[in-house]
Amino acid sequence: MKVYIAGKIGTPSEIELLGKVDALCKSLGFSTFLPHRDVGLVSGISDVDRVFNGDITQGFGDCDIVIAVLDGLHVGAGTAWELGYAYANGIPAIGLKTDESIENALEYLSAILIGSMEIVSSFDALKDKLKAFKEDFS
Repeated sequence: MKVYIAGKIGTPSEIELLGKVDALCKSLGFSTFLPHRDVGLVSGISDVDRVFNGDITQGFGDCDIVIAVLDGLHVGAGTAWELGYAYANGIPAIGLKTDESIENALEYLSAILIGSMEIVSSFDALKDKLKAFKEDFS
């Protein structure tokens, strides 16, 4: 089973948090796709096609679930797009928001994102959801 891990990569702490999600998923026996790790970053406009096609073909091609890190004052544009793509293609998603309650983040996340997936507030809760997903999938 494969997890697509979505989230912002603008700071070292954001990348570190994505790495923690990756480690958790792997500890539960999932394979993972991290766009910045598996396709690479965009350093110029000439990289856009490579990154877009890599994310869609490699990342979403055979993924079973999306985990989206939602921490911060806004969701990154790429993360929002990835969640919309997953929803439109029937791929379940779980959001991870550890820095504040969903109620307090309503204006940042929007009702659309909140309504499209279950959102958990801790790594322990994410672990439980992933275990349940794996059991239901079997």
